[in-house]
Amino acid sequence: MYHGVAGNLIAYACKISFYKGYNGIVSFVAKTQLIDHYTRTLGAKLFGGNRMYIDSKEAYILTTKYFKDFTL
Repeated sequence: MYHGVAGNLIAYACKISFYKGYNGIVSFVAKTQLIDHYTRTLGAKLFGGNRMYIDSKEAYILTTKYFKDFTL
């Protein structure tokens, strides 16, 4: 039922980040048990504790996956 919801929400945050001039970069705090999952499925990177971020390349991939009409 919730499959793909997190990816869609992160993709939307990346889309807003692109439009606001932050190159798609977003960060978030992940539940510890989901860190590996977010690394594999979203391309998120760990930068301390359970803080993660999505870099520009991964942000673009996610945004174009979930928003077919997305352009920079």
